[in-house]
Amino acid sequence: MKKALTIVGLFLGLSGCGTTYVLPDIDDVSSSRAKSMFAEAQNDKSRKRVSVAQAERRFHRVSRRVEPVAEKFCEAETASLDGFDCDVQLAIDRDAKERNAYFTYRNDKPKIFMTMPILQDMKNDDEVAFVLGHEYGHLVGQHIQKKKQQAMAGALILGALTAYSNAQAASAGVSYDPDAVGRNMELGAAVGSRAYSQTYELESDTLGTRIAKASGYDPVKGAKYFARPEDARTDAGNLSFWGTHPPDEKRLATVLAVSAQIEAQQGLQRKK
Repeated sequence: MKKALTIVGLFLGLSGCGTTYVLPDIDDVSSSRAKSMFAEAQNDKSRKRVSVAQAERRFHRVSRRVEPVAEKFCEAETASLDGFDCDVQLAIDRDAKERNAYFTYRNDKPKIFMTMPILQDMKNDDEVAFVLGHEYGHLVGQHIQKKKQQAMAGALILGALTAYSNAQAASAGVSYDPDAVGRNMELGAAVGSRAYSQTYELESDTLGTRIAKASGYDPVKGAKYFARPEDARTDAGNLSFWGTHPPDEKRLATVLAVSAQIEAQQGLQRKK
């Protein structure tokens, strides 16, 4: 039991892996409104898929507005980081068959992809803008780099603990599994990389709200896309957007709270 608690404590203490930005406090108003919005989205059975041509036009129309705003936001937030690349390529993933959007690096360059199925499924420009802003949030929050650090730390921690246990067993003349270190390093890497996954999603929602709002879109309207019911896996067995971005009232409440913060700040600025 003591060893188990030690392992948990080490994972919780992974350095430099948490969120960079303070997540907003969810007040009763935001929480109540989020529940209502979530229920409304979950009960909405209407779905009208637009054509490929319409989806392409919407993507390019929205990305032209979001990209310069997001790049400027990224540069301001990462000014203290030497050589941080905020020049993101936005593109449509035409090969994927599932509804998805994701941030990644290709040849060390940051890229954001939206698949054609998710673009055809979206109801308005606000949804596209919010999802793009959310993916930019993963860039600004440095989530890929942090997950790599977590995976490495998790592998080293659990591997070292297993090696120590094996050494103790050997000194006591007790048999042990020589392959346990390798297996547990893989387990540690997997657990470490997932340590803050849900918190990162909320951080990306927070940043995405600010980016979408600054680009002239309604992030609250756009965030409704997250609440729609959908299978987590596609017919092909691949994870869909809902497999990596689970619908949750807390996410809608976060967007509502951040949006309210922005509006309050703008109100104060107008009074000055």
